Amino acid sequence: MGLFTELHTHSRFARGCSINLNLANITKWAKVKGLNLVGTGDFTHPEWLKELKQELTVGKDGIYYFEDFPFVLTTEVANFYEQNGHRQIHQVILAPSFEIVGQINEFLAKYGNLSSDGRPILHLSSPAMVEQLKQISPDIEIIPAHIWTPHFSLFGSRFGFNSLKECYQDQTKNIHAIETGMSSDPPMNWRLSQLDNVQIVSFSDSHSFWPWRMGRECTIFDIDLKYEDLIKAIRTGENLVGTVEVDPNYGKYHYDGHRNCNVWMDPEQSKKYNNRCPKCGKPLTIGVMNRVEQLADRPIDYKPKNRPQFHTLLPLAELITSAIKASAVTAKPVLKIYDELLAKFTSEFQIMLQATEEEIFNAAEPQIAKLILKNRQNKLIVQPGYDGVYGKLLVDSEKKEESDAENQKTIFNY
Repeated sequence: MGLFTELHTHSRFARGCSINLNLANITKWAKVKGLNLVGTGDFTHPEWLKELKQELTVGKDGIYYFEDFPFVLTTEVANFYEQNGHRQIHQVILAPSFEIVGQINEFLAKYGNLSSDGRPILHLSSPAMVEQLKQISPDIEIIPAHIWTPHFSLFGSRFGFNSLKECYQDQTKNIHAIETGMSSDPPMNWRLSQLDNVQIVSFSDSHSFWPWRMGRECTIFDIDLKYEDLIKAIRTGENLVGTVEVDPNYGKYHYDGHRNCNVWMDPEQSKKYNNRCPKCGKPLTIGVMNRVEQLADRPIDYKPKNRPQFHTLLPLAELITSAIKASAVTAKPVLKIYDELLAKFTSEFQIMLQATEEEIFNAAEPQIAKLILKNRQNKLIVQPGYDGVYGKLLVDSEKKEESDAENQKTIFNY
């Protein structure tokens, strides 16, 4: 099917990330997931960069190796600046070599403390950063991250812009791809004609190495393991086979909502309450679905020609958790079943995308097997996430109806 790539990752030096995020753990679980190429993340952090230089073997064609597993040099930065209002934009940067990384870091260090966080805050505008990075090397690639997230993204409802052009100005020409983020998928992005000339990629922004986080979103390329080929595919779409996406409802910001009051709404409901929480009266966090509606210039069922395919999948551990009614994906019974299944296949992606129905039923309990096949067919039902709360897989439609009814009651009693 091609190379499954996860290019938006982090190290243990990034805030909110696992303290066990090292190359050994990333490599081990990337193989379990079925990934073929992973970004190092956080090359701007001095300690992580030192570790990368010590532990990675320099391969050819801009690819680096930990043992036998390939990596590409990547990082994420947070640009906080004033441009017709306060802006907070996260962006992923890819680089072809440690030499270029050194020049990038020397430049970025003028605008923020790179040692403070693996995802450093830079007081530098997006256009200025892109322009200067391209002067360092035309082989550097900048991808706006999770472009719909309310707080830290290109189109975010809190601190974002209404268009690529508004954000990047004369540097829009150097933005070749956007990252969907977990709360949106390709069809949602197809609705904006302004995105017709950029590629749609997906990565996880994973804060841990576990396979229910890393690789839950990824991009599939039919390329050789060469940095040059990877960048060409990102820039042109040539040999970009498609993406793996979670159901957008699973994302933490799909619906509007107020976490403290356990209230979530679709855009039409939010309008009725003037985008305020009906319980406490405070502003709702406006989610991705609402924001797409604000900016879309095409109908919800618009389908473009010649766009890559995509797969909608929830991680296997989520399916097991729901099937056995476990308290969390990290529960021991979930991990036991997960390990038993993986012992029968080469990777999670083989189970989710390639194994035959007979193989799945031979390997898994019937309820889990049925969920795997429904997952593959995008027939699962997910209660929408909102205001930083993950969406929840509902095993059957009756539970969704009960949940919807209870939520409607909660909302409309205020």
